[in-house]
Amino acid sequence: MRIEELWENRDAVVAGDTAATAVVHEAIDLLDTGAARVAEVFDGTPVVQTWLKQAILLLFKLSAMETIEVGPFEYADKIPLKTGYAAAGVRVVPGASARWGSFLEPGVILMPSYVNIGARVGANTMVDTWATVGSCAQIGANVHLSGGVGIGGVLEPPQAAPVIVEDNCLIGSRCMVVNGARVREGAVLGAGTILTPTIPVFDGETGEELERGVVPPYCVAVQSWIQKKFAGGEFGTPCILIRQRLEPGERSHLNDILREQDIAT
Repeated sequence: MRIEELWENRDAVVAGDTAATAVVHEAIDLLDTGAARVAEVFDGTPVVQTWLKQAILLLFKLSAMETIEVGPFEYADKIPLKTGYAAAGVRVVPGASARWGSFLEPGVILMPSYVNIGARVGANTMVDTWATVGSCAQIGANVHLSGGVGIGGVLEPPQAAPVIVEDNCLIGSRCMVVNGARVREGAVLGAGTILTPTIPVFDGETGEELERGVVPPYCVAVQSWIQKKFAGGEFGTPCILIRQRLEPGERSHLNDILREQDIAT
């Protein structure tokens, strides 16, 4: 594959190389139009298209800084902003921006927020005020990323899995989901939850420790703490607590459920 060949010889790739630029732009256009995606889930396992992440990294190397003017706003960057929102059926509120090479499905709403290159946001998802969707993150359909949510990005190493939030999830205000963590279909994260692959996840009913960095499908998860002994004493360390299991389709009653559980979103 041409991208992989360029990557193997990336030390020789320099800005102004028109042939290499054409190859890389072709790959980024696939991401921008939704014809390809950095990662998706097959049989429950995330599969990463490494060559597309390599293309993004090569794009930064091949691109020069330039001034970009959008109405009264001015930017200085290497990557242009995404365009054509109306034709794509996407609503973008002033103050929001998405980079070329990201893909937004019809019905997406961007409040003043940011979507980075390589990211994909599914149909009818809202990216609320000051939320960020990092490079290569994969957000499903009918998701609500509440105000101030930080979805981490990952470009290097190219084979690393990005953050994946599956369909029908609610990510509460000021949550952080980073370093390839995964939120399964229909799950809810309470406000302020921090999910990483190193933070343990516990079932509140059984006490069982579940897979780290993964919130199971159709459950309500919140930030919690466990006590651990260290050389200097016993201290609280963060964990994720599964407070309640939901039935598929129970999201229509979600606000009532969260109020019953005293969980903020």
